[in-house]
Amino acid sequence: MTTTRILVIQLADLDSPGRLAEWLVDSGAEVELVRLDRTGELPEPRDFAAVVCLGGPMNANDLDGHPWLRTLRAFFGTCVTRRVPLLAICLGAQVLATALGGEVEPGHEGPEVGRELVAKRDLGWADPLFADLPLMPDVLQFHHDVITRLPAGAELLASATRYPNQAFRVGPVGYGIQFHIETTPELFETWLRTDPAGAEFARAVDRTPEGIAELHADVEQTWRPFVERFVELARGELSPVAKNLL
Repeated sequence: MTTTRILVIQLADLDSPGRLAEWLVDSGAEVELVRLDRTGELPEPRDFAAVVCLGGPMNANDLDGHPWLRTLRAFFGTCVTRRVPLLAICLGAQVLATALGGEVEPGHEGPEVGRELVAKRDLGWADPLFADLPLMPDVLQFHHDVITRLPAGAELLASATRYPNQAFRVGPVGYGIQFHIETTPELFETWLRTDPAGAEFARAVDRTPEGIAELHADVEQTWRPFVERFVELARGELSPVAKNLL
């Protein structure tokens, strides 16, 4: 299997790659991790076959408190323009939206935490990464802010009743997902402990070791093949959508 070099951007101590790094490596990727929150710098997107950006507890609009968010916005714009496959998760998805003219605000109905269902939109059935997902895949949520408006030209791939903008694509290969697919049970339990106010919004079963283990098993069954398809897209073995949006 040909090795594919993928950049993984970590934005906070408690938002590590988790299982995602294992899934990428098992799919033939060579993972290079960079801590943007520590260095404030990113390499050239063209040096990688694809980019993954993780989440974080900060607000996507807090440019004064976290000036490196400006660097991330510009980097995402370059990825989309140069058609470097990009998978932006949670805060990463919010920054991707704001980088291209979308809007992010605190969720008016409170945070989403724990097991949730999202529904594939019609456009998802024609997308190379989303087409093989079930109609309503399980996801793991942990966020207070939400994407209230997608960038112009973005295509909504998955939605939910309370907060509609759950997964989207910009250009042929730029993806944002509001939910988490990368966590381990241990990491999620840490989030519950460090954000007790947010944890109150999770179902009781999602705060038990048994419920957390079951949730992660369900997420892996659905989203590990999704990550494999992302690596295939980065390697050129999976064709992007034909429509040129940007």
